[in-house]
Amino acid sequence: MGMNMTEKILAAHAGVEKVSAGQLITCSLDMVLANDVTAPPSFKEFDKIGGPVFDNTKIALIPDHFTPNKDIKSAQLAKSVREFANKHNIINYFEVGRGGIEHVILPEKGIVAPGMLTIGADSHTCTYGALGGFSTGVGTTDLAVGLATGKAWFKVPETIKVVLSGEKPHDITGKDVMLTLIGMIGVDGALYKALEFTGEGIKSLSMDDRFTISNMAIEAGGKNGIFPVDETTLIYIKNRVKTPYKIFNSDPDAQYCRAVHINLSDLVPVVAFPHLPGNTKKITDIGDIPIDQVVIGSCTNGRIEDMKIAADVLKGHTIDKNVRCIVIPGSQQVYKQSVQAGYIDIFIEAGAAVSTPTCGPCLGAHMGILAAGERCVSTTNRNFRGRMGHVDSEVYLAGPQVAAASAVLGKIAQPSDLNNDQ
Repeated sequence: MGMNMTEKILAAHAGVEKVSAGQLITCSLDMVLANDVTAPPSFKEFDKIGGPVFDNTKIALIPDHFTPNKDIKSAQLAKSVREFANKHNIINYFEVGRGGIEHVILPEKGIVAPGMLTIGADSHTCTYGALGGFSTGVGTTDLAVGLATGKAWFKVPETIKVVLSGEKPHDITGKDVMLTLIGMIGVDGALYKALEFTGEGIKSLSMDDRFTISNMAIEAGGKNGIFPVDETTLIYIKNRVKTPYKIFNSDPDAQYCRAVHINLSDLVPVVAFPHLPGNTKKITDIGDIPIDQVVIGSCTNGRIEDMKIAADVLKGHTIDKNVRCIVIPGSQQVYKQSVQAGYIDIFIEAGAAVSTPTCGPCLGAHMGILAAGERCVSTTNRNFRGRMGHVDSEVYLAGPQVAAASAVLGKIAQPSDLNNDQ
C-alpha cells in the first residue's frame, strides 16, 4: 500500500522506508520556530537540558505577537528572545522593523520549502504546508527539545483528502474556501488529522490563497494542511529558496480516512459568526448586522494579495463614520509593496488606520481591542468569545473583500453591495 504526502515526508525524516497512521516516530527537523510569547518559556526548559542549540541556521525567532512592545511585560519577553538569539547566534532572528508576522515572513524569505519538516511553538505553523512541506505547532517542552536536539516525536496522523474541483470565482478568496470547509466538517472534523488538498481546482488558487487555507487547518482541528507542489509553487519559491529541497507526491494507492469534495465554482463569500470558525453562513443569507470595527491583516490574510483585494474594494469609498478600520500588512516587504502600489494611500484616504506588522488584535493583545457589545469583521483566524477583547464582544471572520466592503457600509457586506448602495 502506498503513502500520501504527509506520510512520505515523515518517513523520510524518521529515516524509515514506510510509516502508517497511528505509528509513533522520531524525526529530524529542518526548522524550529518560536515567537515572543512562546519562546521564553521554552528557553527555561532548554536551559534545563543544557548545551548549545542543535543548529543556529535551522531556528527562527520572531517577536511578533506583543510587538512593537505594548507594555513592560511584553518588552521583557522580547528582550528574552533577543538575548537568546544573540547568545546562540541565531541566523533567522527578525527584530521589529526587519521582518513581520512569523507565518508571513518565513515563506516570503525562503526559510521554509517543499518537503521540509517544521515545528513551531504556534498553532498556525501549519501554514507552510502550502509549499508542500509538513509543518505543525508544538508545545513548550517539545520546542525546547527541538532547539537542543533537532528532533521531535510524532504520531503519524490519518489524512483527509480534500478534493477541490471547478474554478474559483473572482469574488472568492482562499479564506472563503477554508471557512466553507470548516463549516462542512466542524472545528474538530480533522482532529489530529492531515488535510491534503488535491484536485483540478487547485490550479485556480494563488499561493496566497493556499497559505490562508493551510494556515487555518488548525481551526478544523488538523495536525497539518498540505498542498502538492505544482507550477504555482515552483514560481513562488524560485527566487526565494536557496537551499536544496525535495518534492513529495502522494502515491496513487495512498490511504485516506475520508474524502471531502468542494466545487469552487459554486462558492459564494462566507462569514464565520461568533463564537466558532465553523459557525459559517453564506453572505447571501445574512441580514443587516451593524459593526464597529474591521481588521484586515494577520498571519492568515496579511499578504500582498490581501492588501490588493482590500484596496480595490476601498478605492473611491469612505469608511463608515461609525466604524474604525485597521489594516496591518503582514511583513515589512508587504508594507513596502503596498506603498509602492498605492494601496496605503487608498487605505488612508478611505479613513483606515495602517499599522506596522504585528499579530496585535488577532489575539486581543493590542492595536484593536473590542469593548463590551462591539462587533468586528476580521480577516484573522479565530473568533472565540473574548478573543479580541471583552467577553461580550463579537468577532465575525471573513475574507479581505468582505471585510473591506463591511468597513464602507458599516455592516457585514460584500463588494457587490457597494454598487447597490450607490
